[in-house]
Amino acid sequence: MSLMQIIVLAIIQGTTEYLPISSSGHSILVPALTGWPDQGVLTDAITNLGTLAATTLFFWKDVVRMFHGLIDLAMRRTTSASRLVTNVIVATIPVVLLGLAFHFTTFDDYLRSAEVVAINAVVFGILLYAADAWGLSRNRVDDITPKSALIFGLAQMLSLSPGTSRSGVTMTAGRALGFTRSDAARFSFLMSIPANAAGSVVKVGAALKNHEPITGAMILCGILTFFIGLATIAILMRFVRNNSFLPFAIYRVILGGALIGLIYSGMTLGVVN
Repeated sequence: MSLMQIIVLAIIQGTTEYLPISSSGHSILVPALTGWPDQGVLTDAITNLGTLAATTLFFWKDVVRMFHGLIDLAMRRTTSASRLVTNVIVATIPVVLLGLAFHFTTFDDYLRSAEVVAINAVVFGILLYAADAWGLSRNRVDDITPKSALIFGLAQMLSLSPGTSRSGVTMTAGRALGFTRSDAARFSFLMSIPANAAGSVVKVGAALKNHEPITGAMILCGILTFFIGLATIAILMRFVRNNSFLPFAIYRVILGGALIGLIYSGMTLGVVN
């Protein structure tokens, strides 16, 4: 990869992983629109590790609290920490199960196209707007129950379809359930930690098993992604305290509409790898 491609990929992954506009969709479109060779699954996995590290560091207090919660669970103590980690586990199970199903089948190959990215960008952009516009703002992270955590988790399953946006669809679920924007975003990011960790480990492990080399360019991309991701989380969490998700919904609809226009104009956008 060239230095320019490394920088662009880091910016895209480091921002779109957190903004509700789909990181996978944008990563797919980079080689399609620039003519660059596809960066490959291993590079995507390493950049995911960069955003995973950024999320863990930014929410380190919650992460420490979840570790305490695991100890409380082992000791059969019911505490706010044990409830938090239980809810994160409940929210993670659905996407892990579906991810394993995809890993051992070829079903997800049918989802890997620019057309799917375009449709998902528009549809889930509209749903994000609707949930944000009409959702109440009365619930906080500590109000999450196993039932609402499961709804967050079922929403996260949809993110395996490119263009949906993991953060976008889980924030949409949170707003529909009446959570404040900042708390919907906070739980969305907390529940991403085990899911992203599992996905990245599987992908990196598979690549190493196939003797794919981890290059310096990949590592540099992951490091840059970490710093960009950290800045993006800080900006987004400050933004959602006083602003709606409308700008992101509009962007998604414009992006999807532009992609649909390019597709029907005869431009070949390629297939997700």
